[in-house]
Amino acid sequence: MSALVAAEPAVRPQPVRSEAAPPMPSPAANPGLAALRLFLRNPSGLLGSLILIGLLFAALAGPHLYGVDPFEIVGAPFQPPGGDPVLGTDYLGQDILAALLQGGRATLLVGFSAALLTVVIGVTFGALAGFFGGRVDAALMKVTEFFQVLPTLLFAMVLVTLFGQRIAITTIAIGIVSWPPTARLTRAEFLRLRGLDFVKAARAAGAGPFYLIGRVILPNAAPPIVVSATLAIGTAVLFEGALSFLGLGDPNVMSWGLMIGQNRAYALEAWWTVLLPGAAIFLAVLGVSLVGDAVNDAVNPRLRKRS
Repeated sequence: MSALVAAEPAVRPQPVRSEAAPPMPSPAANPGLAALRLFLRNPSGLLGSLILIGLLFAALAGPHLYGVDPFEIVGAPFQPPGGDPVLGTDYLGQDILAALLQGGRATLLVGFSAALLTVVIGVTFGALAGFFGGRVDAALMKVTEFFQVLPTLLFAMVLVTLFGQRIAITTIAIGIVSWPPTARLTRAEFLRLRGLDFVKAARAAGAGPFYLIGRVILPNAAPPIVVSATLAIGTAVLFEGALSFLGLGDPNVMSWGLMIGQNRAYALEAWWTVLLPGAAIFLAVLGVSLVGDAVNDAVNPRLRKRS
């Protein structure tokens, strides 16, 4: 009996392990929050954001707050600023302030819409070319090169002349002539990322090609594409201004380029009719450029590490 008791192994009490709560992720561990923090610390980005917010507010709320038809003749032609109307009149006696507020809608609408179309076409071509490679890449890049060698403004003028001078046609024309740089940028990112381990792991797990393109590679290729899209807005604004200046915009919709084109013959004697819409275009492009540079700094991994 004593031998049996001696043979029984002693049961040692196991130490109680307290389960600690999982650590909360720090904001710096989130690339999106880190990029946002860098953007908010960039004075140029904040200045550009304020400019764009001010222009958007003026374009959206201004026509409601200042309810004057921009095509209505409200006084004698070439009334200088400082009277009534406050910013003067143009060569027909139309209100300059009403034209600026209403024209901002068309110009900014075309700018943002054409930039969106540019990104959609460019990302589609670049993603397919960079992911599949081979003959698909060669064929899509030939199409890209064809559009890239065309004179962009002249091609846009031809499209608007053929299909009509309307806001929608102008937007489509600008998007069609502006997408090749975005396609090449997207292709380069996909060529760089498609051979990395996380893509190979997703492919080995059974992910299909379009899942890999849209859910695996594209989110990691997004930062430079976002920067390109931001700068494309400024390019589209300039394109719209150039087409309207040349008389190829929608004559029934007021825009900043149309204001400059209609009053260009009187620029020396009635400087405000050209200077004010030109300053509006300048501010829009400046704001977009400042925001684009700030976004580029914020999504740059090297700058993020230094912060």
